[in-house]
Amino acid sequence: MNISVELTLSPLQDDFEPPVIAFIKALRASGLKVVENPLSTHVYGPFDEVMTLIQNELKEVFESIDHGLLHMKIVKSDRSDYEPHF
Repeated sequence: MNISVELTLSPLQDDFEPPVIAFIKALRASGLKVVENPLSTHVYGPFDEVMTLIQNELKEVFESIDHGLLHMKIVKSDRSDYEPHF
């Protein structure tokens, strides 16, 4: 089963960019399809691979910051080829 996940990582600290950049680079290195935009990062692929990746990389980043939060949306399908029809 493939999924599409939208992630927004928000370290609650003044120097928030380094943990976000490290998180995105780790997602990119996974070999899964990863697409960034100014507000979020999308990861597409098999459920187990995507969720294991998120779990491992989120643990890494949370261990490197004092406070933070992650907003996550999951769609049960690979929506990486979505194009609006309007």
